[in-house]
Amino acid sequence: MTVLGPIQQVSTAELIAGQLREAIATGEYAPGQQVSEQALAERLGVSRGPLREAMQRLTQEGLLTGQRNRGLFVMELDAAAVRDIYLARTAIERQAVAHLIETGRSASADALAPLERRMAQLESTDPAISDTDLEYHRLLVGLTESPRLIRMHDSLLLQLRLCLTAMQPTYDSSEHRVKEHGDLFRAVVAGDLELADRLLVAHMRDGQRRVLEVNGWA
Repeated sequence: MTVLGPIQQVSTAELIAGQLREAIATGEYAPGQQVSEQALAERLGVSRGPLREAMQRLTQEGLLTGQRNRGLFVMELDAAAVRDIYLARTAIERQAVAHLIETGRSASADALAPLERRMAQLESTDPAISDTDLEYHRLLVGLTESPRLIRMHDSLLLQLRLCLTAMQPTYDSSEHRVKEHGDLFRAVVAGDLELADRLLVAHMRDGQRRVLEVNGWA
């Protein structure tokens, strides 16, 4: 088996966008904080052209919002945004689960088992548990091999990461979180669409409730 393959060319704008996404996701740029183009260009040592392209990408992704005559700001979650994110996310992931089972590919969901085990080894306060949670759901949708479904889901993942980070303090331990993910993928592997769908919807509702409650929006 060869380890050699085509070299992926990554533009400067994409490199900048990647750093900005990570800075927003980890809280280096707080929700509602203004992102100064000049300060960022100086900090990163880049020209305005690729920086503007990167910021435009994040605006299209919903991570940055423009305010007329004021500039760009990091998106702020509110109750309406959280509900909308979970509405779209639930629709996509329910379709992914149904597709895997109805096309006879439910066994592929066994690929989620290592992520459940990794989650079980993490403390509920460890930021890595939210990243693992995100990776689990990305893989769940990725197993469909549907480019359009994956693309729609990917567009939500960055905003979803803010939700997952916000809900993290609501768990006393990782046990409940691990059980939800374990029960879900085992139902998919078993080909039980009714159970898998019910577990997924309950999981989404629980996540939405936690994010709303921790922010005082319930």
